[in-house]
Amino acid sequence: KAGGRRTPRPRLRKADRTLVVIGGHEDREGDRAILREVAERAGTGALVVTTVASDVPDQLWEEYAPLFRRLGVRHVRRLDVRSREDAARDENVALFDGASAVFFTGGDQLKITSQLGDTPVFRCIRDLFERGGTICGTSAGASVMSETMLVAGPGDESHRIGGALRMAPGIGLLQGIIVDQHFAERGRIGRLIAAVAQNPRLLGVGIDENTAIVSRRGRFRVMGEGAVYVVDGRGTTHTNLTTEAQDRTLSVFDVKLHVLRDGDEYHVARRRPKGAAA
Repeated sequence: KAGGRRTPRPRLRKADRTLVVIGGHEDREGDRAILREVAERAGTGALVVTTVASDVPDQLWEEYAPLFRRLGVRHVRRLDVRSREDAARDENVALFDGASAVFFTGGDQLKITSQLGDTPVFRCIRDLFERGGTICGTSAGASVMSETMLVAGPGDESHRIGGALRMAPGIGLLQGIIVDQHFAERGRIGRLIAAVAQNPRLLGVGIDENTAIVSRRGRFRVMGEGAVYVVDGRGTTHTNLTTEAQDRTLSVFDVKLHVLRDGDEYHVARRRPKGAAA
């Protein structure tokens, strides 16, 4: 029960747990395909929208709530967390009763981790995902899905050793992947390659605006009008990260790059793409 109304508990299956990871600036006025995907996955359950990352949380709630209702979500709830105390309040925990999906708006991903990390609300989010729910995020809400998240760094130049690239722990729902968003629009290929060069175990995934990956059962599908760039550093044979002076341009050899479009898929464990039918 939330907001005085009881929402039927949706039937969730662990095997169906899904992440919808959006590169930002998703279409909110045209066919709204990505947000429609979120709405469909919410189904008959409640969709919990959290604006914790944003400096303008009221504005974003006023934009997203009616939009999701127009897309057919009957129960749209607001998770308004502005402090760690808020993330422990009983009324916020109660929002997840009958929920089937969570949507993180954009803003600052460090706000998400610092305000929600290891709180009752965060445990509700992880529990919902583990039971088979859908967790969605756009822009900062996309970056935070990773176990290691990109926080900051120049997006319009080649990476320099010892530069301003910053990474931090994310919420860890997307294992083995590091996500960057607003990708082609902000020229972020250099910083994603640098992040992968520092830890080639991680697969770099750069997502353009109005583009998303739908991750489920060890693979993801691309949807939207832009591209998804997959940087695979597992076969890296050389980098100068630890052998040259600070401020030298990064070099790294034998990095593999895939560019995926709407409908293409990627198998994470096999590190292999699969093209969509023409």
